[in-house]
Amino acid sequence: MKSENRPKVPRLSDIPADQVTPAVLTLLEICRQQAEQIQALRDEIARLKGQKPRPEIKPSKLESGEPGEKKRRKRGRRGKRKKTKKLAIHEVVRVRPEGLPEGSRFKGYQEYTVQDVRIEVHNTRFLLERWETPWGDCRIGQLPTEMREGHFGPTLRAYILQQYYHAHVTQPLLLEELREWGIDISAGQLSAIITEGKEDFHAEKEEVLRVGLETSRYIHVDDTGARHQGRNGYCTHMGNERFAYFASTESKSRMNFLELLRAGHEDYVVCNAALAYMKEQGLPKGPLELLTHHPRQRFCDRAEWNATLERLRITKSRQVRIATEGALLGSALEHGMNPDLGVMSDDAGQFAILRHALCWIHAERVFAKLIGLCDAHREALEGVRREIWEIYAELKAYKNAPNDENRIRIEGRFDRLCHRKTCFVPLNQALERMFRNKGNLLLVLDRPELPLHNNLSERDIREYVKKRKISGSTRSDEGRRCRDTFTSLKKTCRKQGISFWEYLIDRVHGTFRIPRLGEWIRQQVSSASVTPPEVQPSGP
Repeated sequence: MKSENRPKVPRLSDIPADQVTPAVLTLLEICRQQAEQIQALRDEIARLKGQKPRPEIKPSKLESGEPGEKKRRKRGRRGKRKKTKKLAIHEVVRVRPEGLPEGSRFKGYQEYTVQDVRIEVHNTRFLLERWETPWGDCRIGQLPTEMREGHFGPTLRAYILQQYYHAHVTQPLLLEELREWGIDISAGQLSAIITEGKEDFHAEKEEVLRVGLETSRYIHVDDTGARHQGRNGYCTHMGNERFAYFASTESKSRMNFLELLRAGHEDYVVCNAALAYMKEQGLPKGPLELLTHHPRQRFCDRAEWNATLERLRITKSRQVRIATEGALLGSALEHGMNPDLGVMSDDAGQFAILRHALCWIHAERVFAKLIGLCDAHREALEGVRREIWEIYAELKAYKNAPNDENRIRIEGRFDRLCHRKTCFVPLNQALERMFRNKGNLLLVLDRPELPLHNNLSERDIREYVKKRKISGSTRSDEGRRCRDTFTSLKKTCRKQGISFWEYLIDRVHGTFRIPRLGEWIRQQVSSASVTPPEVQPSGP
């Protein structure tokens, strides 16, 4: 409906003063309330249809205060930083005033710093000397190590990687830009620089995941759509405040998630933890006994593992799935993953392993989607949502100062909320579902270091979604792999306070002054572990 067709709410200023009576004021207030309710309903209908509601336009700050009055932001003495104090100065130019009269005296300098960049082509022609030895063989001078990757220098290659993976510049635009600068490069050569010969980067990415799973108390996980070669696929994210890891696959099953947790390893391990998982998932006693007493516990790859299951006559699809998931979990634990790792998710079933914690924000969204049909429904819904956020606030306070008294009180309040019976049946069903997830939502009472929401994963994966919207789907397997790798390395550098440009320059030039990111994370964890006991949060 167009805005000009909507009835306007009359204003008090539009009514003559002699006609303003208490009855008129009451009617105007009723009209205002009805207009607000109608707009709220329109906004709710728009949200249900996937449309944007009417924007809330705040009044301009320029109109506040007396005419001509300027509001100045108070800034303390320490509020303004010296923007050019730590800049590296590459050139100093002395400027003398024009037309100085006789007898003027020099009183020093007034500094004025200008930041600029130089973008220019720098082509180098190497003359490789050829020498013939007394024995008749020919020897030729060798190029510097960083120049042996082709006819494009390391700084140019690093710039291409930075523009494509960090700035999200598409290949056609990047190709046009380089040619405008005078770089003689073809589309195929540009594509090769972006995707080929990146094994060292891939290995460092997997190392980041291995160290992250080994040293972390918890991780955030999530997935999003990722089309590849015209088919729907998925990208899984794992990470926390220290690292980020992305991997695109054709599936988002639990088996796929467990395969990723192996961090590049391909073996299958039947250990005590794997057997415990199989038993918990309901693997029948017969197959469980066969795997328990099997003489081998490690199988080098999927082919050997499947052959073993066939020899043991474990062929039913459900039994194969449970046994394989257990062996994958055993492999991840065998290669150093923290067995007490907390996994924070949005209640997606594939992530329900180890110490699975649920996001409170996603849990409350179930209630936010409910629409009351009458005032009693809306009042009950509002009361429940208010109670949820009050419990959430108490959990935030508990994380800072955990103790048994607050733990018992929060748990009791959660139980009373979930057992509340209202006149709104869908609300009661949502509360029952919330109670079934009690152990996952209140896991923070046992593990105060766990987060209460999955916002970190939501923010990290937004980087991937932005790239997907710009470039669409990937076409080659190597292109998809490189996209995951450089997104992982970029986000990890950002979390560690490392310039991604400096990281690329260091790796492409082969100087390796920046330690490997996995080792960097390990050093950070080691330095954090020596924090004095008096500043560490107390346990429950």
